[in-house]
Amino acid sequence: MHLGRRPYHQRMDASLQALIERIRDAAAAGTPLAIRGGGSKAFYGEPVQGEPLETAALTGITSYEPTELVVTVRAGTPLAELEALLAGRGQCLPFEPPHFAGGATVGGMIAAGLSGPARASVGPARDYVLGLTMINGRGELLTFGGQVMKNVAGYDVSRLMAGSLGTLGLIVEASLKVLPVAPAEATLKFAMGQAEALQRLNAWGGQPLPLNASCWVDNAGEHTLYLRLRGAVAAVDAACRTLGGERQDNTQTAPDWSLCRDQQLPWFAERGERDLWRLSVPQTAPVLDLPELPLVEWHGGQRWVRALPADAARLREAAAAAGGHATLFIAAEAQPVRFAARFSPLKPPLDRIHRELKKQFDPAGIFNPGRMGF
Repeated sequence: MHLGRRPYHQRMDASLQALIERIRDAAAAGTPLAIRGGGSKAFYGEPVQGEPLETAALTGITSYEPTELVVTVRAGTPLAELEALLAGRGQCLPFEPPHFAGGATVGGMIAAGLSGPARASVGPARDYVLGLTMINGRGELLTFGGQVMKNVAGYDVSRLMAGSLGTLGLIVEASLKVLPVAPAEATLKFAMGQAEALQRLNAWGGQPLPLNASCWVDNAGEHTLYLRLRGAVAAVDAACRTLGGERQDNTQTAPDWSLCRDQQLPWFAERGERDLWRLSVPQTAPVLDLPELPLVEWHGGQRWVRALPADAARLREAAAAAGGHATLFIAAEAQPVRFAARFSPLKPPLDRIHRELKKQFDPAGIFNPGRMGF
């Protein structure tokens, strides 16, 4: 399916031109702009004050080549619309981008750079961004990368935009790598404690097994590891026989994995007035000294913690000691004053690089000012 894609400079439409003019005016006046797609990730990062800059007019699939495993889509396109198109051809975004409250857009998916349960096995969202078109803080329309993997000469700006939270520019359009849906899937359930689960996951990771996702959770004292396998039918069946555990019904576990992707499992809903923290650590990190038992994903690499604001320093120290970092992912609405920054401070060399990149792409500092803490 080729939809007649042409570079944006050859097909400038009124909605895009209006955005360019708006950005140029804002840069000249020093007016902050708060980029907004579907608003599903507005909670993520530091609060931003600025005039809304909506991407709702930038919608549509501009090119889809199923045989080439590439799709090009405008930033304001609903993520659900893109996934439905891919599913119709037996393909998917394998990193499972979260939807959260609904209304997620492709531009927001890239800007947030978040990935779902399969991330540890298939790679992060940024690995699937082949190229993109963006508007920088000068109101210039720029294109980076292309529609193939080997298209990068110099700094890889396309993947740099993944996780930038809209602080570098407005994403207009992106080309993404997609993959076929796995022929077979199975979820295994094991009753085991956190330490044993981490040990098992590390051991399984060194074997030729079709591991795809994992989730260890404490439900009212019941410690359970869920392991999802994806791949060829023979490989999945053989792994189930090798690993043991209790094989689950896919029709029942599929919705649960989606809830896990969107942090909507009962474990997340029961946090009450506590903040939700995300600790990113090496998969081989041991059990950490935390205020309570975490929910563990990504084969040990991602650990969710429900904690009070006073626990912020303890969480950051625990993550740093394990060789990782901690992020205040969702702040409790009941806490009117924040006692901790959302993101861990960057080390001076990396902090300097981030600030210089911001200065180059957005010299007037108008895009989502302060969302990443600077």
